[in-house]
Amino acid sequence: VLLAGLGDAEAPQTTLQPLVGRVFVHTLDQEAALRHPEHTDVPPTTPVTYHAHLQGHPDLPRWLRYTQRSPRQPGFLYGTPTPEDRGRQVIEVTAYNRDSFDTTRQRLVLLIGDPEGPLLPYQAEFLVCSHDVEEVLPSTPASRFLTALGGLWQPGELQLLNITSALDRGGRVPLPIEGRKEGVYIKVGSTSPFSTCLKMVASPDSHARCAQGQPPLLSCYDTLAPHFRVDWCNVSLVDKSVPEPADEVPTPGDGILEHDPFFCPPTEATDRDFLTDALVTLLVPLLVALLLTALLAYIMCCRREGQLKRDLATSDIQMVHHCTIRGNTEELRQMASSREVPRPLSTLPMFNVRTGERLPPQVDSAQVPLILDQ
Repeated sequence: VLLAGLGDAEAPQTTLQPLVGRVFVHTLDQEAALRHPEHTDVPPTTPVTYHAHLQGHPDLPRWLRYTQRSPRQPGFLYGTPTPEDRGRQVIEVTAYNRDSFDTTRQRLVLLIGDPEGPLLPYQAEFLVCSHDVEEVLPSTPASRFLTALGGLWQPGELQLLNITSALDRGGRVPLPIEGRKEGVYIKVGSTSPFSTCLKMVASPDSHARCAQGQPPLLSCYDTLAPHFRVDWCNVSLVDKSVPEPADEVPTPGDGILEHDPFFCPPTEATDRDFLTDALVTLLVPLLVALLLTALLAYIMCCRREGQLKRDLATSDIQMVHHCTIRGNTEELRQMASSREVPRPLSTLPMFNVRTGERLPPQVDSAQVPLILDQ
């Protein structure tokens, strides 16, 4: 139902004209976003959130950003278009009322063109640590910054070129301490050259002092303080008044190297026979492996004593003792399989350990109980 209502209601359209190389800021406020024919007044404390995207695409163009601190504060679309972004772009903005769940849409038609007037070859970028990005986007703080900066720069027309949050440059979100801000980068351009004060701030000596933790060199009065706290160690100056030399286009040659006395490759190479090297590389390890194999086979197979020699070198008493142990072991295994067996011959009387003779006893004492009463 919500999507059907959005499709039926025709979204209001606003035409804007951003300029290439100039900062563009558009404020999304609650009153303009949620005004309906049946609702003539919207309370200023109504929580509203926005979702903006390029028509036919899920996201905004690469040069345009959106920010809003909280639903009860206005949102901002800001950025600086590049020469590749010239033309017509349509931004669709959807506003959500968090109290009544009403949803409205509006279209912003951006006609991006080239700026009029002279170019701004002298550009300087400052890091303002005392403000967040949404605090500088309104026109009043921006004009106040340009007015304060006029005291450090030579007289001339100062214009805002770009505003970027410090978080987009790799900054970190500060702790929830009062007075700590995220920071914002403000880029300003002018037709007048840089003042001596700004040149001294961006000098190598000033950067060396900053690297050592010392304050930078500032020969003039800081007119930006106390409203804007600028990190003078992060000031960058760009001078585009002198055109950069064009890169030389390499010309293709004929592919032949010129004569160089330090590089004289041989023109002819003598024939060389690698048969001897190949035979030495292959046969020497093979012969060593065969020699080791033959030595190991002789040690393991040709020097064995054999069972017969081992038996002849063993005494008769040791052999009889060994045979007796084997016989007793077999007897015990047979007894384990059946309990009803006669008494072992090794326990019978008249058993000669040396000769192995066995004489049957007159009475089998194994059948006589140990206790006669049983």
